[in-house]
Amino acid sequence: MERLPVQPTFIKGAYTLQQLPDDTGVEVAFAGRSNVGKSSTLNTLAGVKSLARTSKTPGRTQEINFFDLGNDRRLVDLPGYGYAKVSETRQHHWAETLGEYLLSRKSLVGLILLMDIRHPLKEFDRNMVHWCTHAGLPVYVILNKADKLSRGKASASLLDVKQKLAKFPIDGIQLFSSLKHTGVDEALQKLCNWLELPYS
Repeated sequence: MERLPVQPTFIKGAYTLQQLPDDTGVEVAFAGRSNVGKSSTLNTLAGVKSLARTSKTPGRTQEINFFDLGNDRRLVDLPGYGYAKVSETRQHHWAETLGEYLLSRKSLVGLILLMDIRHPLKEFDRNMVHWCTHAGLPVYVILNKADKLSRGKASASLLDVKQKLAKFPIDGIQLFSSLKHTGVDEALQKLCNWLELPYS
């Protein structure tokens, strides 16, 4: 399987919780620090080039973006976090909004947390794991940009992250590369399972 069985379509972007779509059905959210390759990962999994806008300017995603998969299913692209050129006020707003979204959104069935395999488990990543654990929300970790390391170093990083997150109820941890299509099938299987979509 090379992409989702349903092509997502953009619904809306929300800057505040009041602007979110109705809290019905099921949705899976993607989160990660700025410049972790979240947009490229979403595009790869969706099988389209421009579902989520990629940018050379980290932190370009400043809203919670919702994509429709039909039958009340959604993908959610959460704001990239941690880029220095974004004001502290804006970053604080993002952090508050993300925390409230994770804790209160009833239709949210899982979070896919992307980390740069070269710099995993930054403060934002740890906060997301803690928030999700507190909310009882399943977390699936994608160590992105695996092509930037040798196979041996990538495997070592994977093992290290697994050991450091062993005390948390993580749903799984995997290597991924949009460029090399590493781990695409594995990530799609998890996504389809959460969204109750056919996987073959």
